[in-house]
Amino acid sequence: MNTAVVLAAEEAHNPLLPVWSEVILGSIVFLIVLFAVWKFVVPSFEKAYAERTAAIEGGLSAAETKQAEADAKLAELERQLADARHEAARIREEAREQGAQIVADMRAQAQAEATRIVEHGKAQIEAERQQAVTSLRAEVGTLATGLAGRIVGESLDDEARQSRVVERFLAELEASN
Repeated sequence: MNTAVVLAAEEAHNPLLPVWSEVILGSIVFLIVLFAVWKFVVPSFEKAYAERTAAIEGGLSAAETKQAEADAKLAELERQLADARHEAARIREEAREQGAQIVADMRAQAQAEATRIVEHGKAQIEAERQQAVTSLRAEVGTLATGLAGRIVGESLDDEARQSRVVERFLAELEASN
């Protein structure tokens, strides 16, 4: 009988044909798992994906904003640097012009001072020459009256006579030169 049961069981179940109860039960379990995944797991994945996408897009937009701000600041700094360079060049040029003006002023002052010193020296030399001429005239006059008095044999102590003799002697000297 045992063999008959095994033969009957073997004839009833063909390994190439599925057992319909298992197929239906497997399909129902698959649909339940599919529904559970669709209901609970997929929304969590979608939410995580949406958050991740928003975070990445927000990070990218923040990075683009920061990059734009950095570019704007860089352009502003470059403009300020160019302005500073132009200002420095202008200040150097002004300093150069002021230096040249100061040198020209100092040269003019030095020239004026040199001219003043030369004029003062000439005036002083002329005054000393006049003083020397006057002193020499007086000394020559004294010597001339003394010699004339010895030659003539009389005293020429009279002032009027002495000055006439001295003037005549000097006029003869100048005429001979």
